[in-house]
Amino acid sequence: MPTKRVEYNKLAATYNQRFKKSKQEQTAAKLQSLALDLAAQNILEVGCGTGRWLADLRQQTSFLYGLDLSDGMLNQAHHWDCCLHLLQGRAERLPFPSGKFDLVYCINAIHHFDRPDEFIYEAFRLLQPAGVCAVIGMDPHGHYQDWYVYRYFKGTYDTDLARFPSWDEVMDWMSAAGFEYSELRHVERIVDPKIGSAVLQDPFLKKETTSQLALLSQEAYTAGLDLIDTSLREAEKHGKEIVFPVDLQLMMLVGWKTEESTD
Repeated sequence: MPTKRVEYNKLAATYNQRFKKSKQEQTAAKLQSLALDLAAQNILEVGCGTGRWLADLRQQTSFLYGLDLSDGMLNQAHHWDCCLHLLQGRAERLPFPSGKFDLVYCINAIHHFDRPDEFIYEAFRLLQPAGVCAVIGMDPHGHYQDWYVYRYFKGTYDTDLARFPSWDEVMDWMSAAGFEYSELRHVERIVDPKIGSAVLQDPFLKKETTSQLALLSQEAYTAGLDLIDTSLREAEKHGKEIVFPVDLQLMMLVGWKTEESTD
């Protein structure tokens, strides 16, 4: 797990810029469909950040809870025009009574938790019988991800290998925690290549926007920008078009707590 933490208080004010172009509508739709299938009334997002995903569930129920470690991100979450019950805390020690929720989920967050395995145990504790835990995100371990950030910024891929748990790991944690069974589902494939100098307008290229770059030293970040600039100039010099790939797979691992399960 990562020894260096992303300072999300510094990223909070600009974090939602990532959704201006890539709204990840399929992710929102899959989450909404899961909540609807469960007829979920009490829902908790762990690592809720700015509340973007919770807000998408406001038609489902008014009992929406969000927990995040960053008070800066939670301040942004308060801006939504819906009633969100927001708390600051850690994923490994969720401050709720057992059996409170129908659905506990996290999106693009489990790799930030100090002990993601303990989060899975906590999710099991908080769920009512027949409740569901859903983990949504990507897995760089043997699952297809082609992203120019990994190519041009040295160390970002190796860092992600160290901090992201594999789906197999999370599935094992769910089994050990007591979930009766789990299922890995496709959520969304994000294909958004940047052609030539258009890469310079990509919001994900800003150091304060994505954790992969936020974790870099300023020197390493500048070196990556220089490498992109060199590649652009070389392509222009030879009259070629350069493509900066963005092809990412998002998946959802769903674990069911059966009626007979005990905490």
